[in-house]
Amino acid sequence: MNKLVQVLLYAAFAAGVGYFSIAPGYRYADPGLATIKLSLSHAADRVEECVKLTPQEINDRAVAGKPLNECSRERLPLTVELDIDGVPIHQVTATPSGMWSDGPASVYERMSVAPGTHTITVRLRDTARTDGWDYEYSERVTLVAGRYFTISFRAETGGFKFR
Repeated sequence: MNKLVQVLLYAAFAAGVGYFSIAPGYRYADPGLATIKLSLSHAADRVEECVKLTPQEINDRAVAGKPLNECSRERLPLTVELDIDGVPIHQVTATPSGMWSDGPASVYERMSVAPGTHTITVRLRDTARTDGWDYEYSERVTLVAGRYFTISFRAETGGFKFR
């Protein structure tokens, strides 16, 4: 009798898992709209410039096994702005990760927009400047309903990439 109860409980559990794996239905995005994904992780400049060491200090550090440069660990925040057809739709300032704010800042945003042809402009500031942008890219693209349009960033390859 004890085994029968155990089998029935396992069957009920399996039926529950099976049901919830297919129902209720879930939509990732509105099928009538296009989705723009802005996804990037980038380390901005350091808050303070590295200190220039004299040749004597470099020799002393090399002998002692210390690092040959003296730099602050903390990094600046990253500012990203996204415009569609000249209208700013998103601006974010991301703080650096890490215990000492010394890691890359990450941005991940999803926005639903009307499908069609649009001019998308994205800008990024990763230095201490207060006006202007360090990276800027603009392109006329066609957004399709129910599809994703991804904006990524890599400084090593020249900046933003649309796909």
